[in-house]
Amino acid sequence: MVPKPKSVQQSIRRPLEGLAPCDDLTRGELAQPEALLEYLELRAAGQPVVPLDVGGYFAPGLARACTGFSGQILGVVEDTENGLRRYESLGKPPCAVYNVARSPLKEAEDRHVGESIVFSTEALLRSTGEVLTGRPTCVIGYGKIGSSIADTLHGRRVPVTVVERNPLRLVNALSAGYPAARLHDALAEAELVFCATGDRCLSTADLRLLREGAYVASVTSADDEFDLTGMDEEFTGEPVAEHITRYRHRGGSFHLLHEGNAVNFLHGSALGPSIHLVQAEMLLALTQLVNVAHPPGFYELSADLRHHIADAWLSTFHPASRTHSPVTVRS
Repeated sequence: MVPKPKSVQQSIRRPLEGLAPCDDLTRGELAQPEALLEYLELRAAGQPVVPLDVGGYFAPGLARACTGFSGQILGVVEDTENGLRRYESLGKPPCAVYNVARSPLKEAEDRHVGESIVFSTEALLRSTGEVLTGRPTCVIGYGKIGSSIADTLHGRRVPVTVVERNPLRLVNALSAGYPAARLHDALAEAELVFCATGDRCLSTADLRLLREGAYVASVTSADDEFDLTGMDEEFTGEPVAEHITRYRHRGGSFHLLHEGNAVNFLHGSALGPSIHLVQAEMLLALTQLVNVAHPPGFYELSADLRHHIADAWLSTFHPASRTHSPVTVRS
């Protein structure tokens, strides 16, 4: 197991260390092809391997691992949207890559993630005497998590404006009743900004356009959501409360929550039973790679297998809601 440095919880890590090795490796270390190859040889020399990835950590060195490893990379299972994009940027991947990020089974988790992000953001605001209700807010990115954030805010009487580059998602935002704006216009008006793209939606130049005193929150790691090149030269930061830093520049200032990392991890990011849907799909994708040889390319579980997971989940967590016979699927 390789804990993600910015989200690992020590209370969870400690008991896991009794089950399997936990290795502290950064994204930068895993991105070096030779370093990844050396790590695979250390832990699994000559063995079949399926990385279960949460963020595209193995993407940069995957080609080298597939050709140089003494064992065999059977394929990869990727859980997140930004991670999947990293594998897609390879063109044709050097091995099979299962996409769980865009599964319908992940929609329940994404909705809870959006709710937990709003909860944590409000908790941080209240720690400085600020409130959420009525604060003009911009949500950048109207994907599954961004739309959940917008809906949660709307339910809290928070005015929301959406910034979205994808025209199909923008249509969905407008049809849901959210006004849309260009990025720079929205930044100038918003007192609170949620970054929900996983694709470096704000640059250092964009941060200079923020409304004075605005608060900025992210749904993922800072290096995925921001391009902060040159920030140390133009901005000076000072902590104003726990997990809130005020950055000043020549034209004004803004507040960055949790140093630009996912705010919901500050409060445990409790997602309830919905997380088991995603974990089950990742494990079932793993069994597909182990049981059947896959040529290089991108794959998803079949609709039948996803229905099988959903049925098993309902049987476990909501048995009273089931009005049909269990689904039987042979994998």
